[in-house]
Amino acid sequence: MSAFEYDTEMSSCGASEPFALQVLGNDMLPEFEEGHVIVIDPGGTIRHECYVVANPNDEFIFRQLHIEGDEYILRATQPGFDEIPLPNGIKDIVGVVSQRSGRRRSEHKRYDV
Repeated sequence: MSAFEYDTEMSSCGASEPFALQVLGNDMLPEFEEGHVIVIDPGGTIRHECYVVANPNDEFIFRQLHIEGDEYILRATQPGFDEIPLPNGIKDIVGVVSQRSGRRRSEHKRYDV
């Protein structure tokens, strides 16, 4: 899932409530396969190499966050995808991935522990 649209006026979720998205595409393999459902926690702890949904340049995107000094950079886990700098740092981050679920129980994983 490289990008998605999120309409706050149409959503019944509050700004601080976790929400779920389905992974589309292969840019986050092998950790996230197409069809996995991820839970995004807007109040999650932001740290180096956590998985986030961010909104740089008015486009929502799911990537792994890399913190290098004062720079915040989004990277796909698959090679061949551009790095995306976050011009406003953590202000561009919508939330942190706290869980992943899939078709089988073995695909379920928590990231907030």
